[in-house]
Amino acid sequence: MSAETERESPAAPTVPALDPLPAAASADGGSPRLRRLAFGVLLGVAVLALGSSVLLWQKLSTIQEQLARQSADAGSNAVEARALARQAQDLARDIAARQAVQDTRLNEVALQRTQLEELMQSLSRSRDENLVVDIESGLRLAQQQAQLTLSAEPLLAALRTADQRLARAGEPRLARIRTAITRDIDRIKSAAVADVPGILLRLDEAARQIDDLPLANSVGPGASRTAPKAEPPASPTSARWWQQLLVAVREEARSLVRVSRVEQPEAALLAPEQGFFLRENLKLKLMNARLALISRQIEAARADVVAAQAALNKYFDPSARRSQALAASLQQMQAQLQVVDVPRIDETLATLATAAAGR
Repeated sequence: MSAETERESPAAPTVPALDPLPAAASADGGSPRLRRLAFGVLLGVAVLALGSSVLLWQKLSTIQEQLARQSADAGSNAVEARALARQAQDLARDIAARQAVQDTRLNEVALQRTQLEELMQSLSRSRDENLVVDIESGLRLAQQQAQLTLSAEPLLAALRTADQRLARAGEPRLARIRTAITRDIDRIKSAAVADVPGILLRLDEAARQIDDLPLANSVGPGASRTAPKAEPPASPTSARWWQQLLVAVREEARSLVRVSRVEQPEAALLAPEQGFFLRENLKLKLMNARLALISRQIEAARADVVAAQAALNKYFDPSARRSQALAASLQQMQAQLQVVDVPRIDETLATLATAAAGR
């Protein structure tokens, strides 16, 4: 044991690792290898980095291609969408135009249907309904004519005709219409309605008589027209010449002297040549009254008649028969012009409307 221990003892100093000299010698001897190892590591890292960069670049290129394709697809989709939008707009316009045409045709069809229904209703009316409608239209037309002419005669004639047609029909349900017509006829007859056509004729006749009226201060041959001439009796014995001569001499003697009293100073001072203008002025008053009556200006017509009567009493001979007859006619026209409104036949029209409605 001691021999082995002694053989092993010389090697004991190489065991400790804390010896600086052997560590320095090993460091100097191993530095190239470490450098190669470090260079290899760096080279591997660079290769890995380059590989990863290449991979990243490939991925980026792939992404860019995908984005480009998606952008192109989006552009094409947008173009297609615009085209579809235009087509949709055109289609909407076309549909709107067709809808308008269809609405117009539908309205025309509805109007034609309404007209057809009215025609069918008019054709399906019974004889009595047609009679009621016909009578109502005739009475309304007669009422308008009466209001235009200010005469009740057209209305009375239409009411009598309607009553006769209803009597010939012989329908019991139309009896109340005849009752209403009878009441309206009685009311129109009892109403004080002026006969406007008759007044117009009397105004024309009065205007024609003015030239034959003697003035209040007329003398000579003009005055002889007012005095009635004695006519010999129409017998065979009165044809003798001496009787005719006697009558002529007597009339001439009467015309030589004339004594009269003139109440109005203006009439006494009226010159003979002014008589023509006086007569024409009186004619104009009567014609104005006629025009006012035609235009339904009743108050103006009555005022003209009153003025004409005042001029007649003032400037013309009141004792002459023609003056008296004309004054009486003007007085009657004044009284008639106070009431000229034609009564309405509302009761008959209401009864006809009820009968036409089927109630």
